[in-house]
Amino acid sequence: MIETSKQIYHAFGLNIASDLTLPELPVINQPIEAIDIMISRKELDYVDDSAESASHFVVNKEKVIFHVPNTAVFVIEKGTTIIVSPLNETKQDHIRLYLLGTCMGILLLQRRILPLHGSAIEIDGKAYAIVGDSGAGKSTLATAFLQRGYQLLSDDVIPIVLTADDKPIVIPSYPHQKLWSNTLDYYGTDRSNLKSIFDRETKFAVPVTDQFCTKALPLGGVFELTKTTNQAVSIQSVEKLQQFYTLFRHTYRNFLIQQIGLMDWHFQMATKIASNNDLFKIERPSDRFTAETLTDLIVTTIKKEAAIHE
Repeated sequence: MIETSKQIYHAFGLNIASDLTLPELPVINQPIEAIDIMISRKELDYVDDSAESASHFVVNKEKVIFHVPNTAVFVIEKGTTIIVSPLNETKQDHIRLYLLGTCMGILLLQRRILPLHGSAIEIDGKAYAIVGDSGAGKSTLATAFLQRGYQLLSDDVIPIVLTADDKPIVIPSYPHQKLWSNTLDYYGTDRSNLKSIFDRETKFAVPVTDQFCTKALPLGGVFELTKTTNQAVSIQSVEKLQQFYTLFRHTYRNFLIQQIGLMDWHFQMATKIASNNDLFKIERPSDRFTAETLTDLIVTTIKKEAAIHE
């Protein structure tokens, strides 16, 4: 059994030992056989914290270092280690956001686990990925599914692995969502006990423990959510050649894939996903709330596809 003074958590299908407190993650209190990830706090000799520019990345095949000005320096190495060097002790929320987002996305890539950027929902025993650019409405749409009794597997980073016979499987991440205030207001959610996400005062961290699916599920399909000036909601199949671009575009921190040396691996993963699953593109009006309509559309589409494949 493993003995450590660090707190042990479980997320992304991995046992995580951390110097930093991570209240978003489920805690492991019983003995475990192995630790998959070590998160350590260390003082690093990083020279330039004067620039107010975007985060700077230094990348090779085994290690990624990135610097968030006035916040922290992060080192992610070999898919097993994350080092955090805080530069501002008042920004613990910022640090955790990058730790559970960018750091975990990079670490999953290093472990050859595909991290899609989106939300994953359980429907009829399968996981369906909702991907899209920031602001497309992925988390809001996932909330609409939760309101109907479905379960969440992931919000933000969706980990996907292959079985021995190359079938894509979605691994649960951790039971939290990040939701805008207008979504919370629409569903009548009390915000008094919720915490805003640092500089985004109108976006909140929302626990979803009661509706979180804790077991890995086969991937049932991928829905790309996009905004349009058209007033009608529409859905169409993504053609085979376009599927690879869609999956690459919505891979978390995809700009690092080539630098880490994973282009061939990513293409093979995309091929396995596309050969086993249908991909759809949904367009929704940008000027009104359509999550309920989209939920109906996705469920109907899933049922139609299931009938076709029977």
